[in-house]
Amino acid sequence: MILINPINALLWGIRRNQRDVINLYNSLSPLMHITTGSYMLNFGYWSDGIRDPYEAQKNLCKIIGKIAELESAVNLMDVGSGLSSPAIFWKNLYPWLDIYCININRGHLIFANKLKEKYFTQENLKEKNDISLFNSTANKLPFNKESIDRIIALESAQHFRPLIEFIKEVRHILKYNGIFVIALPVITNLHSSIQTLIRLGLLSFTWASEHYLLNDVLSILKDQKFKIIEIHNIGSLVYNPLSQYYIENRNQLQNKISSEYGSFLEYILYKSILKMDKLSKNKTIDYVIIKLKKL
Repeated sequence: MILINPINALLWGIRRNQRDVINLYNSLSPLMHITTGSYMLNFGYWSDGIRDPYEAQKNLCKIIGKIAELESAVNLMDVGSGLSSPAIFWKNLYPWLDIYCININRGHLIFANKLKEKYFTQENLKEKNDISLFNSTANKLPFNKESIDRIIALESAQHFRPLIEFIKEVRHILKYNGIFVIALPVITNLHSSIQTLIRLGLLSFTWASEHYLLNDVLSILKDQKFKIIEIHNIGSLVYNPLSQYYIENRNQLQNKISSEYGSFLEYILYKSILKMDKLSKNKTIDYVIIKLKKL
């Protein structure tokens, strides 16, 4: 059984500094694998009748790749790359891409290296194994000015703070006419920390990331002279079907999660999912994909 001190977990959710985020993902990444059977760490995009979490996760990666126009790119930087499963997915679709995965979590990068080597060996694609892994903070990206065609932050930028420093770094290293795609959970209609705490309730602590307002994110992007090309509000195809999946399959998932983490954590997860579903339906939270161009 994986033991998590509930006090530590609460502090991770409240403080949300870099070390807390690393501890959180080290502790809960296996939970994502238990519930989805994959090594992707995103909510998924449940469109076109998709009913399986792994298929939803791959669908989100596919949509992000199309929005980022990866078919015409030479290189791609995936910032906050998790276990690099999205990068492996994109490499399979766009084999000519040089992909650079940026992650502050060294443990995740070690696992990602094993994962990509296993995948490319199994698929006899050793010549395509040019996914490079970098241990770096998102606010100090180790690349030259205007050296990258595409930059993607897939469900990671909600952990970056201050967000503006990351956006400045993106502008610095992205080529002229380069494309930046950011996908993240946001709050849509709250204006104070007290409002956020009250309305989010339990989710204030279990949603262990920055609670960025959509308008604030858009304002930062505009201030840094990015041209907003598209905004996709897809919360209803992210949170609600995921919640429904968990509710419908809770008996099976409950047994798996409780055996690894204990019944208390599963109960907190279940109540958080119910709250997420409610807040999505009343439009308090959303999930956005923003496509931008550097001009």
